[in-house]
Amino acid sequence: MVIEIKLGLCNPPEPIYLYVNQGEVDGESYVWYKFNINQDRKIPVPQRALTGYLCELRLTTKEFKGKDNLKLDIVVSADELYIIRTGIETNFAKSFLLAASLIQDFSQPLIIVANAGDENTVFCNLYDAATKTKIYREWSRDLDWATIIRDIQSLLGSASSTISSTPKLSVVPQPVNPQDLRVKNIRTLLDYPLDLVREWLQFQDVDHPSLLDISQINELIKTMCLAWAANKCEYPNHAESSYQNLVVDAVANGGDELTAISAWMQELQTLKTGAG
Repeated sequence: MVIEIKLGLCNPPEPIYLYVNQGEVDGESYVWYKFNINQDRKIPVPQRALTGYLCELRLTTKEFKGKDNLKLDIVVSADELYIIRTGIETNFAKSFLLAASLIQDFSQPLIIVANAGDENTVFCNLYDAATKTKIYREWSRDLDWATIIRDIQSLLGSASSTISSTPKLSVVPQPVNPQDLRVKNIRTLLDYPLDLVREWLQFQDVDHPSLLDISQINELIKTMCLAWAANKCEYPNHAESSYQNLVVDAVANGGDELTAISAWMQELQTLKTGAG
């Protein structure tokens, strides 16, 4: 594929972040916005829809008011690279995932629409860009969000080589050590106390997980997970054996660790609810 490169002055090749929220700035309403870090200012985006190729779906931990929050990053390739960032538990994230779970071919462009709901909520509608057909799936209480995310990520992985109208994208590396980020993301997912992680590291005479060997890091993650499961399962041995099957074995087979842990947590919660 021949890519036409426009010469001359331009903006740096950095992604454009769209943050999902309903609000108003200077009398202008919005359902998503850009954020100017230097001016600490929200910039409303008047357009409610973005057309492009869905090329990646990832979970990202961001700190807000001293707490870590798990975000869903929807990466879209269009005239620029866009990243729609929203909370993993928001109505926007869940309505997007619900519709995206029906798509089997991500090599075709989509239209992602942000719609205002009641009480400052924002929902997502998804359309086939070629036919303008809305992609709709009924809501259900029993949806397995971790599995939905994993399935979409799997399809996106196979679709990345078939999208011919856009150049291959590269993700900017995280500014922190991958193993430190790995522990941070899992700790956030589990809502595990940061002080307990620091205490565990002190016993190993280190202050960052990346200073440990991989087996010790794996042990730290297992410790956090089983601590979370302590009051979620009537039989502790089941929690540990299911952790081996659903997390350790899944990761060994190429699965995403954060997604695998989410699925494991959901299974234990489902078992607890059934037992109750």
